[in-house]
Amino acid sequence: MKIAVIGANGKSGQLIVDELINRKIDTTAVVRQTNKTRAEKVIQKDIFDLTKEDLNGFDVVIDAFGVWEEDKLSQHVTTLQHLADKLSGEKTRLLVVGGAGSLYVDSNHNKQLMDTADFPDMFKPLASNMKQGLDEIRKRKDVLWTYVSPAADFQAEGVRTGEYVLGGEEFTLNQLGVSQISYADYTIAMVDEALNGNHIQERISVNSK
Repeated sequence: MKIAVIGANGKSGQLIVDELINRKIDTTAVVRQTNKTRAEKVIQKDIFDLTKEDLNGFDVVIDAFGVWEEDKLSQHVTTLQHLADKLSGEKTRLLVVGGAGSLYVDSNHNKQLMDTADFPDMFKPLASNMKQGLDEIRKRKDVLWTYVSPAADFQAEGVRTGEYVLGGEEFTLNQLGVSQISYADYTIAMVDEALNGNHIQERISVNSK
């Protein structure tokens, strides 16, 4: 199996590359600047410059792209649209490192986490753009996509327990009554999904045990 990780220099991207390499998976880092990962195979290009030919040799493309600057947040939508266009009609699966703000907090799927009173205002612009990216990819019946949302408390420096609970569209609490996942455990779930491919054209979510 051959897997490409886009945004591989980021915190999440580097962990995903590490996990893939540790599992002896043929891994290519896709980076805009100098490669900072353990991957020996590298495509150094801006995400918007990636072509169909760049991506069609992979079984899975993992999109770990992320930006935090307010004037660039719309790229969470436009980059995903670009990747979907390049993978349209292909057998290559597209897995997306998503956001938690779009998880539903009601069984009717009318209200999302980002709409609740406790959701921090500072994260609403990011959550809104990531939600829009999810809304757009949902429309794509021509792409083998899977959108993977973390728990609400997504901990960059959190410990690796080696365990996680897979969920669906709805916001969930773990057995301790919290919604949290470390980047490290989320990475395990993402790579498991990349290898198993059980949720084509679905959004799934990951919580700690």
